[in-house]
Amino acid sequence: MENTTETQTPVQVVITKSEKNMGLSIVLTALFGPLGLFYSSIIGGFIMLVISFVGALITLGVSLIITWPLCILWAYLSTKRYNAKLSAATTNL
Repeated sequence: MENTTETQTPVQVVITKSEKNMGLSIVLTALFGPLGLFYSSIIGGFIMLVISFVGALITLGVSLIITWPLCILWAYLSTKRYNAKLSAATTNL
C-alpha cells in the first residue's frame, strides 16, 4: 500500500448582495400598497397586509387612506436600513 498525502486547498466562497433600489421600492409600494412592500420588507408586507385588510373591512376601505402612506414610509425606511447594513458590512471587511 502506498501512503499518499493529499493537501486540500480551502475553497473560498464569495456571496454577493446588491442594494435594493429606493425608487423601485417606493413606486411598487405606492402602486400596490402592502403587496409592493414585500420588495422592501417581507415581514413588513405581511404585517401591513393584515392591518390594511382588517382595517378596510371594518371601515369599508376608508382606513386605506392611512395605511397606504404608512406602507410607503415603511418601504422607504426598510430599504434605507437594508442598504445601510449592507454598506456597513462591506466596509468592515
